[in-house]
Amino acid sequence: MHTPQFTAESSSNGMVERDFTVGDVPGVLWSPASGAGRAPLVLMGHGGGHHKKHPAMTSRAQRLVTGCGFHVAVIDAPGHGDRPRTAYDEQEVAELRTAQAAGEPEGPIVVRYNARLAELAVPEWRAVLDALQELPEIGADGPVGYLGIGLGTAIGVPLVATEPRIRAAVFVSTWPDVLLEKARQITVPVEFDVQWNDERVPREAGLALFDAFASKEKTLHANAGKHLELPRFEADSAVHFFARHLGRAVTSPAA
Repeated sequence: MHTPQFTAESSSNGMVERDFTVGDVPGVLWSPASGAGRAPLVLMGHGGGHHKKHPAMTSRAQRLVTGCGFHVAVIDAPGHGDRPRTAYDEQEVAELRTAQAAGEPEGPIVVRYNARLAELAVPEWRAVLDALQELPEIGADGPVGYLGIGLGTAIGVPLVATEPRIRAAVFVSTWPDVLLEKARQITVPVEFDVQWNDERVPREAGLALFDAFASKEKTLHANAGKHLELPRFEADSAVHFFARHLGRAVTSPAA
């Protein structure tokens, strides 16, 4: 079993940021700058074409760490961030860019590519979770949550379906193809965000994925706007969601 190898550390805005690797997978762990005792862990999956420290990840980490005292971890998905692209990655990205430039449907390409990345990333995430739970401030018996955006949802749905340590999940809509079967295996509480005017993922596709979750507690948040216009207040909603289900109190302005 790998242990996290910390390679850099800094502190700002109430958070300690530690870069780490588990095997050859690079990640970042954010923790409270003070009072960093045992606390729940939230795993986050970044969007396609992004990386572990993309603003969408760092801003959410800030809310979760300073608002509830959580530990938050993100890893670079295969072919993203600090990880090298394979010839397959380059081919899929080139096909996607060609389709986008021609105004052709991108869904079939994204679904195919994301499914392949999920096959690789799910076992990586489980190994990273094993490693992080060896840290005394997290521990093997502490509650774990998962938040995914786009590609992070495509990876997160099969991860949450097969990882019993994850007790609650927040997903931002993505294409449901190949995810529906796994979604039907998810029974933990779910908060699901859909953009009503999404020009990339059809509204019906997002609703189909929400409908597939077998969770007794699942909440649909539908907001007006396009694919990249998810309201900022949904990040605060996720803080409250994880606070309820992972057993913490919200103490920051996010309340």
